[in-house]
Parts: sequence; C-alpha cells; structure tokens
Amino acid sequence: MRVAQLLILSAAAGTDVLPALSLLPHRVRIIPASPDQLVRAPEADLIFLDARANLAGAKALAQILRTTGLSVPLVLIVTEGGLTAVSPEWGVDDVVLEGAGPAEVDARIRLAIGRANAAPTSERIQTSGVIIDEASYSAKVHGKPLDLTYKEFELLRFLAAHPSRVFTREQLLSEVWGYDYFGGTRTVDVHVRRLRAKLGDLDSLIGTVRNVGYRFNVHEEDEQDTPVTGR
Repeated sequence: MRVAQLLILSAAAGTDVLPALSLLPHRVRIIPASPDQLVRAPEADLIFLDARANLAGAKALAQILRTTGLSVPLVLIVTEGGLTAVSPEWGVDDVVLEGAGPAEVDARIRLAIGRANAAPTSERIQTSGVIIDEASYSAKVHGKPLDLTYKEFELLRFLAAHPSRVFTREQLLSEVWGYDYFGGTRTVDVHVRRLRAKLGDLDSLIGTVRNVGYRFNVHEEDEQDTPVTGR
C-alpha cells in the first residue's frame, strides 16, 4: 500500500474528521478550512474538505480551490444528510461519508490519486476562435474571457478536445459529470444552452445532432489545423 500525503481542511477542532484514516498508514495533516491557511499549506497528494458542519462555506472554498488551478484531487467529507446538497458545481473529484470504513476510504484515495496521475498532459486547446486553458480553468472567445461555471468549462473542454465527434447525452454525463451522477440527461441540455449563450456569435460551435446528441463544430478554416496543443 502506497503511503500518501493527505491534507484535511476542516473548521472543526480535533482529529476525528474521518476516523477511518487513523487505521490507515497515510500521513495526515489537518489545517483550518480558510483561504489564508492554504497559502502556507504543506504539499499533499490529495486534499479532503470537511463539509459536515458548513455546507455553504465548504462549497465556496471548493470553488475557490478550483479557480486557483488545484492540481491534486479534492475529496469532500459529508454526513449522509449533507450528501443531497452536493452538486457538480462544487468541483470536487469525489465524496466520502464521515463514517466510511478504512477499506472504502483507502480505495477512494487510491482511485482519486490514480486518476489524477493518469490525466492527459495537454493543458491548452485552441480552435475556431476559442482558447481553453486547462491549467487555470479559463476560456476565452476572440481574446475575451468567458465567465463559466466549473461544469460549463468541463463540458466545453471535453467537446473541444474531440472536434466533430458526436456524443450522446448519456456519454457526456458519464465523461463530464461522472458515472455516479444522479441527475438526468436534461442537465446536459441546460448546460449546452448556457454555454451557447456565453459563446455569443460562436454559439454554433456546439452543434446539435438530432436524435443523437452534441458535437463541437470546427470552422472550415481550422480543419487543416491541429486543434489541441500541449505544452
């Protein structure tokens, strides 16, 4: 079993944030869940965010972490009652209940770190007037920044990374929201509509294939170019 460096952001005092961790060999450090503490935070392979007592505060902090370009997995710790409040807009990689056993907690740690290490190295997508910077979670149209939610960004990034390929709503839910997402395919339609509105005169970049799904349309002048560029 690989020993991981874990960081827990918690507003609660004590060390019983996730009791199962005490039965695992991972190195754990707990610091207050506040943006100013993150500046001096030690390096970690994975960050747990304690949302048991303050869901609204935890959501705000999770979104702040994502906008700063967090490079390690972010896993939310919640009570069973708080689980229903978690949505894709939180931007977390996984969720674990506070009473989860050591085997489950260790499996989630290994899987989250494994997915992060297997992520593609490409950090920039540039095509058809759109520039998507994966490192900073930002996107621009004709040089103008787009104000996107986390999932809007993820949806745009995924479609642009596979130009002209058609994806069903079910495929997009699996790839962008995750296989364990509880919502329906209507979520995809809503996010596509919002994305098109924000793309303005480039709204046609996200095309609808009737009775199938959606695709990213590459402008004719870009067809000879390579739309995805890495560092």
